[in-house]
Amino acid sequence: MVTISLQNKKNKIKYQNREVLTIGRYFKKKFGHKVYKVPISIGGFTCPNIDGTVAKGGCTFCENDSFSPNLTERKPKFKLNPNVKENPFLENQLKQLELQFNATRDRLKNKFGVKKYIVYFQSFTNTYAPLETLKALYTKALSFDNVIGLSIGTRTDCMTDEILDFLKELSADKEIWVEYGIQSFYDETLEKINRGDDASNMRYWINRTKEKGLKVCGHLIYGLPDEDKKMMLKTLDETIVLDVDSIKFHPLYVVKNTLLTKDFKRGDFTPISEELYIETVVESIKRMPENISIQRVTAGIDDSSLLAPMWCKNKHQQISKIRKALIKEGLKY
Repeated sequence: MVTISLQNKKNKIKYQNREVLTIGRYFKKKFGHKVYKVPISIGGFTCPNIDGTVAKGGCTFCENDSFSPNLTERKPKFKLNPNVKENPFLENQLKQLELQFNATRDRLKNKFGVKKYIVYFQSFTNTYAPLETLKALYTKALSFDNVIGLSIGTRTDCMTDEILDFLKELSADKEIWVEYGIQSFYDETLEKINRGDDASNMRYWINRTKEKGLKVCGHLIYGLPDEDKKMMLKTLDETIVLDVDSIKFHPLYVVKNTLLTKDFKRGDFTPISEELYIETVVESIKRMPENISIQRVTAGIDDSSLLAPMWCKNKHQQISKIRKALIKEGLKY
């Protein structure tokens, strides 16, 4: 018992009042002022896991509207994929981009006095389109006043060297991030959630992205089917080894109109408990090198589409609980 007590004391000394590197602190340190991400949802984009290219139905937890606050046109007639020869919807997409950016920028400016922005292509798979379409959208986004960079949400099986080369060109004078949905590095888990991708492919493209000098944010989901704390932390460790620049943590929650809904209602899936989620996130942050920033510690949805767990209904309450748990470890979030 004496050994344990001494070890706990050492840990508290090690982390005493250490500030966790949040993405906000990273931007403030690098640019000298606050930088906010403006989420964008462009109609016509989809996913190879939805359109049948690699799988059908999407990931079991995916009901993309719940992650798309700016998506007003939910069912565009035109669907992109890299093999489309012409994009008659491009002009409309460029208008959507500008309208969404202006509306969110004005809101952030009036509420927080924000002066610099990163355009965040958030919904669906934002490299799953012809290169010329991507070039037009990314270039347009960077032309807006006070935009210092891009963050592009995508999948590793929807990346190419041609896209990476273009992003590398943009990164010469802009802040360019690629956000990959990793979720788990266990292939058996990826199969259970109908991911349509595998761990080796994810490692390959994350490494390729880093080789191009681009910044990578990895999204991890805790509470995936049949994964325990050890497995979740193993995925974290493998993500760290890939030298990512930032991580987002998400709990797996069940919303209506997803494949996971059926498993939950049959009793074949039990969501992660609040206690285990907080415990695993805190342990994850303790393991992370100080140079890797954190962009999110939890997620939730406060509307009638949420089926379980109900503790995901209040994201701000979760952040508060995680912050308090980190303070006990001597870490300031």
